[in-house]
Amino acid sequence: MNIPLHRHRLATVLLLCSAAQPFTASAINSAQIIASALSPTCLEYRIAGICYWLYCGWGGCSIRTSVKVKHYIPNAVVSSYAQTGDNPWSEVAMLGTGIPGVAEGGGNNEQKRGLRKDNLRYKNADAIGHPALTSQVFNRFLGSMGYTCPGSAKALVPYFLSTLDALAWRTGIPETLYPEALTPGLREVGATGDMWGNVYPRGGFVTQVDDYKTAAVVAQRAADIITRTGQVHVYTPMTASKREGYWPPEPVTENTGTKNHKWQRLAPSISSSCAVFPDSSNPIATDGAYAWALWQPYSCCQKRGQTFLYSTDF
Repeated sequence: MNIPLHRHRLATVLLLCSAAQPFTASAINSAQIIASALSPTCLEYRIAGICYWLYCGWGGCSIRTSVKVKHYIPNAVVSSYAQTGDNPWSEVAMLGTGIPGVAEGGGNNEQKRGLRKDNLRYKNADAIGHPALTSQVFNRFLGSMGYTCPGSAKALVPYFLSTLDALAWRTGIPETLYPEALTPGLREVGATGDMWGNVYPRGGFVTQVDDYKTAAVVAQRAADIITRTGQVHVYTPMTASKREGYWPPEPVTENTGTKNHKWQRLAPSISSSCAVFPDSSNPIATDGAYAWALWQPYSCCQKRGQTFLYSTDF
């Protein structure tokens, strides 16, 4: 069962207090993140079908139709970084400073045995509501497309902070005993010949030589947690319920293409396009700090009657 993070007001205070924090090598600020969200390729707005509604009035009943649209929304910024407090999103770095004596430090353990090299890497992770969600600039950009769907996230809300989830994030308990963690090939990020790492246990340790791939796997784990309810982690679910004329995304799942999510790289460098892991571009951050925007797809149609009948897709 999830333990929610009631930190909305605290997040606002910390954002104001941390505005003057020094930038790290790959730091990015809120203005840059908002600007990056003005991406038509990531938004992928399109007409998806037709919705049918039953409308009844004084003159009787009739069937009315409305256009069904589909597009992506940047719900969260997911950061994956080596050292506690080094979130590359400069204004929120203070949120991940850790609990003294409980969630501090980070780094890698590299060992070489003969011709074999083992790399156990650790990353903290934060998932925070995308700042563009309350930006007038982004809302005008979204509104210029036509009718749009509401998302399931709120700007600047901390949905997951690994420093508050220290027991599960640093020990893997109890998920190291889950079938997903014990079964080879089950819930792994990557394709045949290019496996990046396992989703379970959803913690900060990954056996991987490549630092970018390590960070990507950790970001995937954080997204896997927050888009589900009832998980054994300290977090706030970032979910929405299906209703008449509104279809929110399924929980984030790896290796499904862009069916239920896609990633836009923000740090160490900003990308104007979106992809899924494993992706072909993997720049290494000198400070071990990475960030991505998590985009999720929504479908909806305007209500034209008292009762939703059905919809057809193109």
